[in-house]
Amino acid sequence: MQNRYFRDTILRWNRAENARQMPWKGEKDPYKIWLSEVILQQTRVEQGWAYYEKFVDNYPKIEDLARAPEEGVFKLWEGLGYYSRCKNLIHTAKYIAGERKGHFPDTYTEILALKGIGPYTAAAIASFAFGLPHAVVDGNVLRVLSRFFGVRTPIDTTAGKVELTELAEKCLDKVNPAEYNQTLMDFGAVVCKPANPECKTCPLSSRCLAYKENMVDILPQKSKRLVRKDRFFLYILAEYQGGLYARKRTGKDIWQNLYEFISYEFSRENEVSADWENITPILNAQWFKQMMGATKYTVVGLSPLYRQLLTHQNIHARFLRISLDAPLSDSGDFRFFPPHQLTGLAFPRIMNEYLQTKVHTGQLF
Repeated sequence: MQNRYFRDTILRWNRAENARQMPWKGEKDPYKIWLSEVILQQTRVEQGWAYYEKFVDNYPKIEDLARAPEEGVFKLWEGLGYYSRCKNLIHTAKYIAGERKGHFPDTYTEILALKGIGPYTAAAIASFAFGLPHAVVDGNVLRVLSRFFGVRTPIDTTAGKVELTELAEKCLDKVNPAEYNQTLMDFGAVVCKPANPECKTCPLSSRCLAYKENMVDILPQKSKRLVRKDRFFLYILAEYQGGLYARKRTGKDIWQNLYEFISYEFSRENEVSADWENITPILNAQWFKQMMGATKYTVVGLSPLYRQLLTHQNIHARFLRISLDAPLSDSGDFRFFPPHQLTGLAFPRIMNEYLQTKVHTGQLF
């Protein structure tokens, strides 16, 4: 009875009160649904909306995405973060366009087998595009179910995920899974929010265990506290005739497949040392002298501190701009890019923030 009450109540709310609009809502094209779900992984709807529209405009069909130059796709993705999503997007588009002749798989199992797609995304595509009875379980759904049914098992444990996934399947409207899944996610985003939920006007509040037991701020529970590592980078913008030296990051570290300027990573101990705060110790450092060789240069300036918060890391960066009298004789794996090529490169957000700061606008590109 509780499951049916839950299901019927949120569906009534959706039909009477839910005004949440999104460009992919009600979409039946599996390619566009997949695109929206990949963009929205670890991304807020407000941020992902514009990216979705840009991708659809530039690549209206999966074949268009498959044929697109990878540099262009990464440039379009620039600023979204979690760039492995973009890499998997390209891989899967090429697989479907080539091996499957553009036909998107239409069963949950086949969709789940695609690279970069997990149970949540597979369920979303299966239910929204093909009307298949699979429950979508994202953060919004976990929160609503945990609170309404009073589930105290931590949601970041295997036991918690199993318990809530089974509960989600029991509550699923198997006749109309697409509407139900979308409604439940909307309900979590609009009513049962992480902070300051609309409990007083919530249509579920009379039977919500978290509300009745004053546990709304406690549920859902997590067993682990996220610990972020601090990292400190100095980026050197070595400018020659308007161009810069840069390279693509290819290792299994942050920002894979994005470009970066000449860089040096300090140890934690140097966070407040003279090496980090001032120009002179940097210019006198052995690594810097080795990089410059006999090339003469003029120091333009050292930037203030920039920060970017990643899921497991806090990135701290300063930018040292120097003007070269001649090209570098030994730049390692850093390539020289003239101004017209720089604009097509995809950089991490922290570097774009520096480049787009008003004081720098127009000086490099």
